[in-house]
Amino acid sequence: MQIKLISTSDVHGYLAPTDYSRRDHVAPFSLSRAATLIAQLTQQDDDQVWPIVIDNGDYVQGSPLTYFIARRHRALAPLYSQLANCNHVAAGVLGNHEFNYGLDYLDLCESSRHYPMLTANIHDDQQRTLFSQPYTILERSGVKVAILGLTTQFVSRWEQPKNIAGLHFEDVVECAKRWVPKLHELADVVVVAYHGGLERDPQTNAPTERLNGENRGSALLAEVPGIDAMITGHQHRKLAVTINGVPVTQPGMKGANVGVITLDVDDQRQIIRRKPNVISVKETQPNADLMTLVSPINERMEDWLDTPLGQINGDMLVHNHLDARLHNHPYIDFINRVEMAATGTDIAATALFNDDVPGLRQHVTMREVMNSYVYPNKLAVEKITGADLKRALERCASYFLLKNGRVIVNPEFLKPKLRHYVYDIYSGIDYTFDLTKPIGQRLVRLDYHGQPVTDDQPLTVTLNHYRAGGGGNYPMYGTAKIDHQLPTDMTVLIADYFAEHPVVTANQPTNFNVKY
Repeated sequence: MQIKLISTSDVHGYLAPTDYSRRDHVAPFSLSRAATLIAQLTQQDDDQVWPIVIDNGDYVQGSPLTYFIARRHRALAPLYSQLANCNHVAAGVLGNHEFNYGLDYLDLCESSRHYPMLTANIHDDQQRTLFSQPYTILERSGVKVAILGLTTQFVSRWEQPKNIAGLHFEDVVECAKRWVPKLHELADVVVVAYHGGLERDPQTNAPTERLNGENRGSALLAEVPGIDAMITGHQHRKLAVTINGVPVTQPGMKGANVGVITLDVDDQRQIIRRKPNVISVKETQPNADLMTLVSPINERMEDWLDTPLGQINGDMLVHNHLDARLHNHPYIDFINRVEMAATGTDIAATALFNDDVPGLRQHVTMREVMNSYVYPNKLAVEKITGADLKRALERCASYFLLKNGRVIVNPEFLKPKLRHYVYDIYSGIDYTFDLTKPIGQRLVRLDYHGQPVTDDQPLTVTLNHYRAGGGGNYPMYGTAKIDHQLPTDMTVLIADYFAEHPVVTANQPTNFNVKY
């Protein structure tokens, strides 16, 4: 028998083939394209070839469409599980972004599914059904396949507490050590579906990121014997590798690829061959059945994206993202102005989340706002010290490196996952980085209201809730320091700001300088 483990991961709500930059844009990715490939891969489904489809999380958040459904057409949330049913998903795993809109909404998203959600390392005080099944066992022709579902344990560090009330996220390695031996007693093949990635290079085993527990795929493979195949995600990488004899896939993001692990099993139910593969969907056509379900709400959302909000006097488009991060930018200044207006603080920080952020055109619509501010962030006000702020700025300064006199981005922020969203630019303070100095000693000026900031100086700063919780390796911030939070998404705050200020002037800020 040949077992095909077919996986999607990190689709992030890109259901139709578009990136929403324009109404007529056609993108080479989407769940609808992936569905066509999945249909091809599952065409033979019998005692000789057994396809098993797994969705590995981060499915219901991340695109303008996901926001539109969550905030304006909540009753349509079961669409996600209906689409998964069309793909004959046999098991699902929750990603960290599944929790962004709260547990009631997540339950609604999953309400039409015909498959179990596997949540082995998520423990629920309220014993809700959604978190009740750690694994599933499937059987065909006497061969049993166990699938164990794991979610990155960092959810509790990133997510707003009210969105994960009653949930506890166990270390995935300790959880797998407990479950994998038991599953081998119950099944012939044990598969781990992990919404998390590899923290070490697959060839050299050298760390590729800080070993802080966010990604523990390498540790799972090194410390948990008995894993026959592993599906990963979260890092948005395209991976098909074999590590310690175990085939591992990760199919990128936005439905751009489908992961396939092939396991050949002999008559004694022993695995005799293993092969990982990742297949691009760019040559496939969108699945007609899925598009029939998606198109009505997608068309309504496209109309909403074209809603006019206001006007920009000047240039707020981002033409060079590295230059904007190095010298500040009117768009960044504008977002910080919105944050400060919403909270009443006079210090705020934001990031250019990725290199696809377009900024705002002269005539601003919801489309520009949603494509530039892509996360459903809420704001938090933190009470910190001058020492906290200095440490945070040193973390920001580590984003840059000097190479032959030229400024480049530190590879730590590029691999194994693009993490431009970890680098913040602040308004309300005056500060200077000197990139000729060692990392950790680059902040050479920090003034507030014209005076140098002292270590014990109390300060109040506005951050998004991810950063306020310490996300992005900012341990100087944390939930214990949060004074209060706003309940409104940033995209709504931006729209509200335009309602009060129909014409916004683009100003090039001068409070931040970099020496190199």
